[in-house]
Amino acid sequence: MQHEIDAQKLGPLGSMVTEPISACVHCGFCLPTCPTYKLLGEEENSPRGRIFLMKEVLEGELKPVEIASSIDQCLGCAACMTACPSGVNYDQLLTGYRHLKHSRTRSWMQQIRDFMVHSTLPYPERFRWAIRLGRLFKPFSRLIPAAIRPMLELLPDRLPSRVAWPEVTEVEGRRRARVVLLTGCAQDVLAPRITKAAISVLVRNGVEVIVPRAQGCCGALSWHAGRVSVAAKMAGDLLQRIPQDVDAVLTTTAGCGSTLKEYGHVTHGSPAHEKGQWLSNNIKDICEFLDELGLASPTGLPRLMRVAYHDACHLLHAQKIGQAPRRLLNKINNLQLIELPTAGSCCGSAGSYNIEQPKLAEDLGRSKSREILKTEVHAVATGNIGCMVQLQRHLSESSSNPPPVWHTIEVLERAYRPRSLTEMDSVSNLAPNVF
Repeated sequence: MQHEIDAQKLGPLGSMVTEPISACVHCGFCLPTCPTYKLLGEEENSPRGRIFLMKEVLEGELKPVEIASSIDQCLGCAACMTACPSGVNYDQLLTGYRHLKHSRTRSWMQQIRDFMVHSTLPYPERFRWAIRLGRLFKPFSRLIPAAIRPMLELLPDRLPSRVAWPEVTEVEGRRRARVVLLTGCAQDVLAPRITKAAISVLVRNGVEVIVPRAQGCCGALSWHAGRVSVAAKMAGDLLQRIPQDVDAVLTTTAGCGSTLKEYGHVTHGSPAHEKGQWLSNNIKDICEFLDELGLASPTGLPRLMRVAYHDACHLLHAQKIGQAPRRLLNKINNLQLIELPTAGSCCGSAGSYNIEQPKLAEDLGRSKSREILKTEVHAVATGNIGCMVQLQRHLSESSSNPPPVWHTIEVLERAYRPRSLTEMDSVSNLAPNVF
């Protein structure tokens, strides 16, 4: 006997769960877009199948532990949302379900792994020290429990130096806009050059840039994992750091951007809700902002370069931003933009997915790297630090001379101040000072 789902009994996030379940008509349009369905060929590992299973749990027909594997294997890439004719908000459903039920399914080793991830990645200084400590254990990774081993295998060989960003970078000449720039937690540790390039390009386009001090994590990693109260606390702390007398708040990280645009949900019921609503209406991906502003013509590259563009899932599918980065890249002289056959399919990074599901993440990363290498491009551009790490790792494993993976804003920065192509070498391990 089935029991109807009572949204009110599920608490503040009840509608986030019940509305997508009600909206799904089980048509199957999502199936060919789902990376795990294509890899595993199982209905339970498709969006349609997972929606049915989540519904069964919420109605009391199944126990959360019975569908834990299917939920764990979901990338949360939101490709199904692009394909869905019914407008199912699958990403909200996944967050809501994980908050309500999924935490109860974790084994003790998974809980240890989750604690290590969530207590380090959102905190740049902790993350930096964790990388240094992890390097000591990396030679002995085979002796480490399997659930934790991928964390060591993904550690970079070296780290850039810390960068203290100026709180305000003014423009020379007429100011066209004034923005806040968020630097990203892991990104600020692994690739601060992205923020450096972003400031350079923005100022070149007449945009005054504010980088709030001690801005803290936006809560994206916690939100996507269903750690709703933690995400709300992080959101409230971040909102206190952001001035509102600006034209926009910008991010260079697709995963952060998709959560920041959901701050109306993230801050629901908290004192920060009104400001959270404001931010959700004013946050923009940097490519989205520059496309709307109108880009000052770049000088161009010194000679022809073939650049493949890889869509970050949370930029294309969650934020619906696909053409803006391409329009910006197409403005660069001597840049030939190459479309990948599966540009909009997930590379397997997906937040901490390559730590939690290393085998599936590896399959997706290798497939994507093989596709890129077949195009014989000089470089790859994308809009998310997780994609950059994943793609560069698998390209480096698949080729002795892999193309570097750059953030789109880095390619634009190069086009404004071209140098010899001999300087544009590989950024394996996201090494600093490449630019």
